[in-house]
Amino acid sequence: MKPVFQPGRNIAMKVPAHEYERTLAFYRETLALKDLTPVDAEGAQTPRFDFGGKVLWLDRVPGISQAELWLEVVTDDLEHAADFLQNHDCVRRNEIEPLPDGFRAFWISSPTNIIHLVSESCTESPPVQ
Repeated sequence: MKPVFQPGRNIAMKVPAHEYERTLAFYRETLALKDLTPVDAEGAQTPRFDFGGKVLWLDRVPGISQAELWLEVVTDDLEHAADFLQNHDCVRRNEIEPLPDGFRAFWISSPTNIIHLVSESCTESPPVQ
């Protein structure tokens, strides 16, 4: 039986450092999207915005030359999903970014190299950084 996959709630935009401030101003000021960044949290926070019921995270990434979009997919059975995706030649990319200890998820890339976080539907998503 095929595992169930659904879109997750998170979209991460990985932005080159040299374009970051202009990109942040575009979403914050030009489009004036609702800012979801916690105001009371200590330390640096990744800016995030309401994007039609999804959460758009803007991550500054030194050393990249162009922006990337990373998407979240949730599933009802993580182990079955991992086997299914492997059998369909999906490339695991767990080296791409560490996940928090105990967070049940893994990274894959699509045939066009779009990164996807595959997580359990009952699990709260971590900040994608």
